[in-house]
Amino acid sequence: MALATDFDSFIIPLIFVVLVGFIIFITYFFSTKQKIIRTLSKLPIKQIGSLKNNQFTRFTGKALHVKEPLIAPFSKRKCVFYVIKIEYKKSSGKNNHWRTIVNEEKVQDFFIEKNSDFAMVRLHQNPKNYTCHLVVDKKINSGIFNAPTSEFNALLKQYDIKSENFFGFNKSLRYSEAIIEIGEEITVAGIAKWKSLKEPIAGYSYSKIAELESSDKQKLIITDLPNIKSKKRV
Repeated sequence: MALATDFDSFIIPLIFVVLVGFIIFITYFFSTKQKIIRTLSKLPIKQIGSLKNNQFTRFTGKALHVKEPLIAPFSKRKCVFYVIKIEYKKSSGKNNHWRTIVNEEKVQDFFIEKNSDFAMVRLHQNPKNYTCHLVVDKKINSGIFNAPTSEFNALLKQYDIKSENFFGFNKSLRYSEAIIEIGEEITVAGIAKWKSLKEPIAGYSYSKIAELESSDKQKLIITDLPNIKSKKRV
């Protein structure tokens, strides 16, 4: 009987550890970031001039604006894509957890350029025709003993968020910002389509331009993750 008890006391914690490890692995393996890395690693790195119509392809270059750029809410950097999140730390007895109160994503069409060759990337949010992973490069927070900066306070006011609670204490708030900045090197994968230019592009001498598009089965893929390797180059 004692042997069975000892066995149970060993096997139950072991099963628990294995289960937790399996959940962590599954969460990591199927995360958007890892799915993007796996997909891109299978695609050859191409030059824009060698893109073929209706071919699902990957291209890396600098992001350039087509129209007036977006402005990132906190850092005020010019960009073509931003994702921001504001979270509030909610306390309930012994349990503390972060609750998202703002989750905002804004995009616009943009060029991607490499060696004076251009491709157009057209994005739609409703319905969403892309999947993305952007590196968070701006963070700021506040708490009871950490008053928000004037810049953070100005941002919170934009979203009608009070930085203090009912008793006058600073709320535990945190902000994260990820953007595709003008001139930033990014990687985009999509279905190539060659189209005639309606208007000339400064510095571009050709009458046609490649567009990277989505399809019913394949969304555009966009990321600013650095050094994503490819199995082959073309």
